Amino acid sequence: AKQLSNGQQQINLDSNREAAFALIIDGKALSYALEDDLKEAFLELSVRCASVICCRVSPKQKALVTRLVKQGTGKTTLAIGDGANDVGMIQEADIGVGISGVEGMQAVMASDFSIAQFNFLARLLIVHGHWCYKRIATMVCYFFYKNITFGLTLFYYEAYTSFSGQTVYNDWLMSLFNVVFTSLPVLSLGVFEQDVTASVCLEFPTLYQQGPRNTFFGWARILSWMGNGIYSSISTFFITSAILQHQAFRRGGEVSELEELGAMMYTCIIWAVNCQIALATNYFTWIQHLFIWGSICLWYIFICVYGFITPLYSTTVYKVLVEALSPAPIFWFTTIIVAFVCILPYLIYSTFQRTFYPMDHHIIQEVRCIRKDI
Repeated sequence: AKQLSNGQQQINLDSNREAAFALIIDGKALSYALEDDLKEAFLELSVRCASVICCRVSPKQKALVTRLVKQGTGKTTLAIGDGANDVGMIQEADIGVGISGVEGMQAVMASDFSIAQFNFLARLLIVHGHWCYKRIATMVCYFFYKNITFGLTLFYYEAYTSFSGQTVYNDWLMSLFNVVFTSLPVLSLGVFEQDVTASVCLEFPTLYQQGPRNTFFGWARILSWMGNGIYSSISTFFITSAILQHQAFRRGGEVSELEELGAMMYTCIIWAVNCQIALATNYFTWIQHLFIWGSICLWYIFICVYGFITPLYSTTVYKVLVEALSPAPIFWFTTIIVAFVCILPYLIYSTFQRTFYPMDHHIIQEVRCIRKDI
């Protein structure tokens, strides 16, 4: 206890706040430091040091130190080891990394990730850790956006029809929205997205701090995507309804009905959510282009094929595109207008942020565009 107190006093008396301290403790001293009456003081001293070296400790002590840090600080912990004596520590940590080597495969089998050499840890964290965090954060936020955009239009129509129980979309359209027409772009985002290249991540390791700071998955970011979804649903429903409500739908004087309204609104949503994910994507390959624009094309193919099936099965979609929508110029005009209005807030926000309040990766992206050698 006295040594821990002396360590705290030494740190407090140091006038240079940028000075880095290291704590070295062996297994025998650690057994006392981990007792209930001393572990809080030991943890407080440890977190104020730049590094802590525990030497000649038992496997149980490794796991107890990991648990103390995890529970005492509330931070995400990572443990890395290459032998059977590291298994407890690896399992206790939030993230376990095993090194496959001469000491066997026990650590690898107990870990979440496996690497062949210790120096691969930098690439695992700084490159793949940064990419994975950005992909998952953007993907989850986009899921909120697209499902709010689609789902709220159903609610608006129910309120518009005094909650009669009539749905504006065909049953198959509601079932296939997440499964077919918007699934592949999200998959490509979650697998291939890169805001910067691997070499840039290693050259500018401070980009990794976007993950610990939770830059892309805080409540502000989640609520902004949800708000964007609410705005898109309102724009889609009311613009489409207003355009079709008080005028002839085609040259022959025909007015639109439930079938035209539902198919047109669904088409606008497919365009809006897929264009939105195209704006949110930083790294494009032919796969992303195929999945995003192919999903839109797949919708037109589906409604044509499904629309030629007998009305007993196609119900409200029977020949709705071929005979009702495609001959009407207002259908194509509405699709373009609604899709543009839906993505306009994100486009304005992205432009404003990049111009006046750029983030680290924004600056690096612009520098790379100007200087290709970086």
